[in-house]
Amino acid sequence: MSRVKTMSVCGAIALFASLALARVHPFGDAGLYAAKGAKTPMLSHSGVPVEVRAVLVDQCASCHSNEPNAPVYGHFAPASWLMERDIVKARQAMNFSLWESYSADRQQTLAAMIAQETKSHQMPPEQYRLMHWNARPRDVDLRILGRWAHGPQAMQADTTIAGDADPERGEALFEKRCIGCHALTQNRKGPRLQGVYGRTSGTAEGFTYSGALKSAQIVWDQTSLGKWLADPDALIPGNDMDFVVSKPQERRDLISYLKQSSGK
Repeated sequence: MSRVKTMSVCGAIALFASLALARVHPFGDAGLYAAKGAKTPMLSHSGVPVEVRAVLVDQCASCHSNEPNAPVYGHFAPASWLMERDIVKARQAMNFSLWESYSADRQQTLAAMIAQETKSHQMPPEQYRLMHWNARPRDVDLRILGRWAHGPQAMQADTTIAGDADPERGEALFEKRCIGCHALTQNRKGPRLQGVYGRTSGTAEGFTYSGALKSAQIVWDQTSLGKWLADPDALIPGNDMDFVVSKPQERRDLISYLKQSSGK
């Protein structure tokens, strides 16, 4: 058998094996090429604004939904395995196909995380961007996601009185809305928050801050934390946080909890 023929036979065997192995799902079956029937457009009944929906479907839904848009090479192992691993993990974190089943608090928390992670270029992941050059969000997409995350009531006036802040309500809010990025005693996507009340911005040891936050030199107190939670970009332009607490009472409760946890 000639060398060329041998190589051709080996190539055909490898291709067949790759196609066959793609039917094995070591990380779970993500349904990369499942038949898609006529369905209601994703998020159409979710209350998500049309321009936001367009960005999410275009930039995020291939991994974060039950309707993956798999490329041709997804037919072949081990590429199919790696794709399914990422998609299964992504759906566990957030699934737009299930968006309407999430609570309002959960939706707001996820919206903030989407805006923050795209703004800081954590999403899409680097390995995904290497394979899909058009996956990097545009500046206009980041602005759309940022406005969505902030919500229409982010700058609602604070009319509550000083004595009605409740640290127990603040702790419950922290557990529901903040722990995706923050913890009290360790750095996560955001810096640790124990001791934040009275601390100067950008100084938590071991955390890498944006240049804007490091140079701001703001001391976190009732007033500055209130402004920060209402609209981070208005207080410190160019920072990496897009999470907001839109309701004044919730801001006061959360600040009360952070103050208490800081021993103030």
